[in-house]
Amino acid sequence: MSLTTIKLFVTAVIWGGTFIAGRMLGGEIAPFSASFLRFVAANIFLVGFFLWKEGTLPRLDARMLLLLCGLGATGVFLYNVFFLWGLTYVPAGRAAIIVAGNPVFIALLSFVFFREPLTRNKMAGVVLCLTGAALVIGHGNPLGLFTGAVSLGDLAIVGAMFSWVSYSLLGKQVMGKLTPLAAVTCSCVVGMFMLLPPALNEGLMQQAARLSATGWAAIAYLGVLGTGVGFVWFYQGIREIGASRAAVFINFVPVSAATMGVLFLGEQVDASLLAGGALVLCGVALTNNLGRPVRPAK
Repeated sequence: MSLTTIKLFVTAVIWGGTFIAGRMLGGEIAPFSASFLRFVAANIFLVGFFLWKEGTLPRLDARMLLLLCGLGATGVFLYNVFFLWGLTYVPAGRAAIIVAGNPVFIALLSFVFFREPLTRNKMAGVVLCLTGAALVIGHGNPLGLFTGAVSLGDLAIVGAMFSWVSYSLLGKQVMGKLTPLAAVTCSCVVGMFMLLPPALNEGLMQQAARLSATGWAAIAYLGVLGTGVGFVWFYQGIREIGASRAAVFINFVPVSAATMGVLFLGEQVDASLLAGGALVLCGVALTNNLGRPVRPAK
């Protein structure tokens, strides 16, 4: 087993652990304050690593600055507020299964907005993923989506997923001009400053003063490991073995999150979570496979 493979697998486990850390933070600190502190920790790591690795940014025009603001708003500001708010109410394993559907929606919306080919495998993956997500969110009854079985916490996690989908689609426009590390670092810095005003409005200093040692450990985990180390290792993996092969390891994230939820938080795994999770993972796997493309209409 290569060092790259080990790093990618550990990254998936780390990202699964972010759901546990977020769940631990839920009862201690408000979401804007938690998100801001997470990215203070993340940026200390990322900015230092970026300066050591790449030195300085290339010159940024107005369009690129606007795109970086979009990345900060979607992948940092909205994603983390929805993520941490949702985890106040939703078990970590359940939340991870819902978020696991993001590659499928990225593929679907890339077809709609960027005219990227949509294979038959990807189309089947979309159907499987939507069915699995409906089972999980509806607690085993997909029709529960229409009969009030969905909680605000579920909707927040769905909001986090679509925030990440938006971040990924915007990122396609940025990667042609910036390296992945530069794009991630810039978006994290921009998002951190976006989070500051609402965090101050929540009483950031008072919130931070009340955090327990466990809360600070969760902040450090989310910022340094979940954001800093995780993204660096993932993008190193993309460079070494390619995006498609590296992306396969993301399938381990909901598995590790659900497992750690049981081990560390005593969460229950019911039949709807297992069945829905299996469908989501199958859908993601199909979406990552190659097949005959279905071209978008001109």
